[in-house]
Amino acid sequence: MADDQIWTKPPLLARRDCLQVILGGIALLAAGPMAAEARTSFPQWVESFRPRARRRGISDATYDRVMRGLNPDTSVYAFDRRQPEFTEELWQYLNRRVSDLRIEAGKQRAKENAALLAQIERDSGVDQSMLLGVWGMETVFGNVIDNKSYMRPIFPALAALAWGEPRRRRYWEQELLNALVIVERGWAKPEDMVGSWAGAMGHTQWMPEVWLNIGVDQDKDGRVWPFGSPADALAGTAQYLRKRGRYRKGEAWGYEVRLPPKFRTRLADRRTWRTYQRWKDFGVERADGKPFPHLKHRARLWLPVPGGPGFLLGQNFYAARSYNPSYSYALAVVHLGDRVTGGAPFQQQFPGGERALTVAELQEIQQRLTKLGLDTGGTDGRVGSGTMRAVRTFQERAGIEPADGYPGLKVLERLRKGL
Repeated sequence: MADDQIWTKPPLLARRDCLQVILGGIALLAAGPMAAEARTSFPQWVESFRPRARRRGISDATYDRVMRGLNPDTSVYAFDRRQPEFTEELWQYLNRRVSDLRIEAGKQRAKENAALLAQIERDSGVDQSMLLGVWGMETVFGNVIDNKSYMRPIFPALAALAWGEPRRRRYWEQELLNALVIVERGWAKPEDMVGSWAGAMGHTQWMPEVWLNIGVDQDKDGRVWPFGSPADALAGTAQYLRKRGRYRKGEAWGYEVRLPPKFRTRLADRRTWRTYQRWKDFGVERADGKPFPHLKHRARLWLPVPGGPGFLLGQNFYAARSYNPSYSYALAVVHLGDRVTGGAPFQQQFPGGERALTVAELQEIQQRLTKLGLDTGGTDGRVGSGTMRAVRTFQERAGIEPADGYPGLKVLERLRKGL
């Protein structure tokens, strides 16, 4: 995904398990040639895997169509080995992902797909703001699903992982088989199936297992299709949130809250469910001053940063988190969905935080860095890895600490003053 996005992978068991699968193999993958490569050649492995495909009902014709002459995309090993290039405070994470650019793109997409979103909400009970949040986080509302800088053919990638990733081979084998079943059913041609390095595809980034088992033929064209029109992708994602995330119709994801003086922070354990009435009894109030509308609904309290805003998290926050186990990701999803549908920014500042820059200010940073000979990868106001590397280089030259690559107000002010 673009660095202005966050990648996520739906799972064979659950999407969060896939993330653990990926992280769990890093140590082994870093150790040089893959174990399977040393043991057997890729063509030999392809033939040895054929009986597994037959048992899944995949014909030899389909298997040969996909696998004969396939070159494994061994670059996926480097993606799996790669450690995060940048670390972000929560306020930075939110500013980059719930950006003006993304909010405006989401509003336009919501307008274009108003009837579709309303229909899915009626059918599934999943609020369209949640769907918009997931869609925006995964592919910036479909803007990168066919961008070759971020997406690649998934069969060479999954085959390389199934052949050569030793620790979680069974998982990758199953996803490769799932992808082959999709071709066998005639839902897609092999060349149509492009996605992330780990095989996630379409508007809301489904792994093949999710495509097969959770997908919805919303547009009634006889197949489930996560590309092109967002209809099937959004309907399938609503079904995912409802079935695997246990989304509850009519409940809020939660609220930003203010705590009373001398609040017992041990109550913010992210484990204990209490009714909103009980939280109110403890002196917890919505940050926007409005009343809690359903005092019998339950939530948990999260204080992500000492001295920063608190959040009461209802079940639908955890539905968003079922898409990716990160609390930061889930908070960005629900907040982005709120902002796209007319909600306000968070009311309270995070300690040390800055406001999000406007698109014009981000473009100015990129333009000034470019004039200094630092390649930002473009000056369109989108913050990708190129911009962050250029910012970090400038921070190091200017003695700005930490040199974290974040293009914020401090960087802009220093650029305006010069080195």
